[in-house]
Amino acid sequence: MQEVQHSESGPVVQERPDATAAPPKLPRGSRALKCGLCATVVLCLMASLVHVLLVFLHVAPANTVSRRYSPLINSWVYPFFEQNWRLFAPDPESVNRQILARTAHTSSDGSVQVSPWFDLTAVDRSAVAHDPFPSHTAQNMLRRAWAGYVDSHGGDDNARTERALMMQKYLSNIAADRAAARENGPFDFIQLRVVALSIPAPGPAAGNRPPTPAENRLLPWWKVTRYGK
Repeated sequence: MQEVQHSESGPVVQERPDATAAPPKLPRGSRALKCGLCATVVLCLMASLVHVLLVFLHVAPANTVSRRYSPLINSWVYPFFEQNWRLFAPDPESVNRQILARTAHTSSDGSVQVSPWFDLTAVDRSAVAHDPFPSHTAQNMLRRAWAGYVDSHGGDDNARTERALMMQKYLSNIAADRAAARENGPFDFIQLRVVALSIPAPGPAAGNRPPTPAENRLLPWWKVTRYGK
């Protein structure tokens, strides 16, 4: 829009922006970047909502929805998002578990070399002690792997479901990785032993009696990917 003003030297034309004029268009690259950013934000929000919903159904008491969609819920939650609690009914730990491991290696002449037992739990505890920011791996990975193994296997060590096989492989991989960081020689088998000690009651009722093992479970030898050379 042009505005004409009169002065002694003659009319002066001044440009004034038109309020009805269309705003300038963004370059094509900027528009594509903006659309991509908006789509990413929407996808992240949708994924977050789906994750919260599935975890809620996992920890909530059994209901029609959770029973109907249990395969979908389990495939999303296990093994990375598994929760060790139940909504409205917490289940705190009542025992301290000590998980030990040993490895075996078959030589070319057929002889089998078995390593001594070493404490995987003690390694995790030493990594957590006096650390103001302990890692989630040291605090929970081994413990939750064992809890998932027990939940899927029950009282024996026979894997009868696909999830049981997955949890067995998950536990053996964790133990083998940590054994490889400690052992100097090669190994192709690993065995776990789990000792559970009941947490004594607080106060004088507990006395000075040493805790008696609530569980002493020896697992079978598992074949693992060969470690070392």
